[in-house]
Order: sequence, then C-alpha cells, then structure tokens
Amino acid sequence: MKLEDIKKIAVMGAGDMGHGIAEVALLAGYKVALRDVEQRFVDNGLRRIGESLARLMRKKRISEEARKGMMGKIETFVDLGEAVNEADFVIEATPEVMDVKKGVFQELDKSAPEHAVLASNTSSMSITEIASITRRPEKVVGMHFFNPAVVMKLVEVIKGDKTNEETMQLTHDLAARMNKVPVRVEKDSVGFIYNRIGAPSLILLGILVDRRIAAPEEIDARMKTLGMPMGPYELLDYVGLDIVYHSSLYVAERLSSEYAPPQWLREKIEAGDLGKKTGKGIYDWSKGRPVIDLSRAREEFDATDLIAVQVNEATKLLEEGVVKSPDDIDKAMIHGGRAAFGPFQLARGIGYDKLAARCEELAKEYGVAAFKPTETLKKGNI
Repeated sequence: MKLEDIKKIAVMGAGDMGHGIAEVALLAGYKVALRDVEQRFVDNGLRRIGESLARLMRKKRISEEARKGMMGKIETFVDLGEAVNEADFVIEATPEVMDVKKGVFQELDKSAPEHAVLASNTSSMSITEIASITRRPEKVVGMHFFNPAVVMKLVEVIKGDKTNEETMQLTHDLAARMNKVPVRVEKDSVGFIYNRIGAPSLILLGILVDRRIAAPEEIDARMKTLGMPMGPYELLDYVGLDIVYHSSLYVAERLSSEYAPPQWLREKIEAGDLGKKTGKGIYDWSKGRPVIDLSRAREEFDATDLIAVQVNEATKLLEEGVVKSPDDIDKAMIHGGRAAFGPFQLARGIGYDKLAARCEELAKEYGVAAFKPTETLKKGNI
C-alpha cells in the first residue's frame, strides 16, 4: 500500500490522545472513524474536536468552510467492527494496559480489511508483543503521538520484530503528511526514545520528593528561571499522572525495579489526583495552568543532574541499536518536548567527561545503578 491509497483512518479511543489524533487526521484531509467503548466517550471526543476546530477557525488557521468540511468527514462508532470495516489505516489509542491493547488488536485483526495497517499509539509498550496477537504482524507498527497531538510535532515510528519496511515507510510518510516530525525507532525497546530517555529523570524526581530533599515547586521554579517553559513536575501533571504511573510500572517490569513509580506518585494515583485532567495533581489546575512561584526556586539544585542522566540513558539507546544516530535522538527530544536543544547537543557544550563523572556521583549518592555511566558516555566519542 502507498500513501495515496490511504483514504480513511480509524482511531480507536476518543480520549485525550484519541480525539487529538483524529483531529490531526482530519486536518490532513482524511476521512475519520472515531470509536470508543461507550457512546458518552465518543460524544465527548467529537465535542472536543469541534471545539478545537472552532478555535483554529477563530485564529484564522482554517476557514469556516474547511471546519464544516472536516466535521462532515468524521463518523463515530461504539461497534469496533463497523468503525474499521472500510479503514485503510487504524490507530489505537486505548489505556496503557497491555491486556487491553492486545484485546483491541485481536478484534482489529478480525475486522479490519486485509490491506489495513494497524498502528498503536502506545508510549512505551512492546509493538512486537502487541503484534503477536494478530495474523498480520508485518503490518503492525508503533505510531506514538505526543499530547496535545494537534500541537506537538514528534511522532515516533516504532518497528516491531516482524514489522516490514513497507509498513515503516508508509507510517513515516503518513506522519509527515500530517505535518508531524517522524523519527524512526529501529528496534522495539521499552519507552522507545522520548519516554526511555525521560525514565531516569523520573527516578531522580521521585527521590527528591520521597526523601524530602526538595518540593516539586522548588524544582519547577528553578528550571523555569533557567528558561524552561514548563517545570518537570508540572509537565507530569500536564501529561497525566496515571499515564506516567502505568508507563513506570511497565518500564520497571521490563528494565529494572529502579524505574518503579515513586511513593508520592502512587499516593496521588490512589487519591485520584491525576493532574490537569482531574483538576488536581501535584498542582491545582481547577482555575487553569498553575502559577509557579519563582521565588521558591531551589538555587542549589543543579539542572545538569537531569541532563546527565538523560544523556546517559540516550547512550544506552545507541548501544542497543534502538536508533541509528545521535541526531535522531536530538530530533526526537526537541520535537517531543519543545526543547531548544537535544541531549547530545547539550552534552557537547557541557563535556561528556563532566556528565560521566556526575552520573557516577549520582549513582553512589542515591544508590541507583541506572545512573551509572555507560562506556559510551565515559569514552565520549559520540
């Protein structure tokens, strides 16, 4: 199948990610089938698409005629079979629970046309394992959008063990057609690029709070005074603490127990405080984006610590063959988080020797093996 053969895209899930992906497909000119397990979820997703398109119209990004045309190109479903029976490309955006995803893909494999590609928007889970439940593993691929999907540019295109090159190239080209920046993930690995590189940061952020070394606002204020548009804890709230929690559980299961969710995060989940989506998480979002008190900035916190553990994790992806080059990693991190520079760009300015030394210190100080510098980082020949 070629890019021009894709006429209709089906999106499984109408939540935060699903409705956003559906809107991206509409903006790219495709017919869309939006499906969820209950009508109220579908209706809410359709409403949010309508509101978003109306905002784009008010900002003169699209015309009234275009808005009406796009709303006329979307159909909604609760029945999965009906949603995908004419689809050329399917994107699954269901909760980050492997059994849920496998169940959906098993149904998709039975109901979608034989030529259809089945893509998962999973943020960290194995494409190979998801594909194993189907009779078309060569046509199963990862297509990981970032939240909010309409705004964020990065799309990770992930190769499962049996994904063929035609499927990889088609998905890459589709992401580009959607005005995104696709980055190929050549080896199915936990967390792929962006979330894998962020995983050791969460270990560090967890330690700072659990051991009462610093409060979230103190770190966020510090990072904002250094030019970050959003502090790391505020970003967790924005993404959704439940998503972060489930991703951490999965990474811990597949990589190391050191990546397990910190105690403070587990407490937030148990209390139902999931961040922006519930109006409360680490911060109060009930009146909009929280105001970070910059006067609380913990000046002694060295932002290089976060850079050091991220660069170190990035070198693991190079060693494992997850990506082809440091440039791919920099591109992913820039477009996935609106960063000014990628980890390797920063590392060249700071010095690989300094980052390796700091990783060694952090590993000893906190007793975290995941922080230990790799041979690649220590050699610095990247």
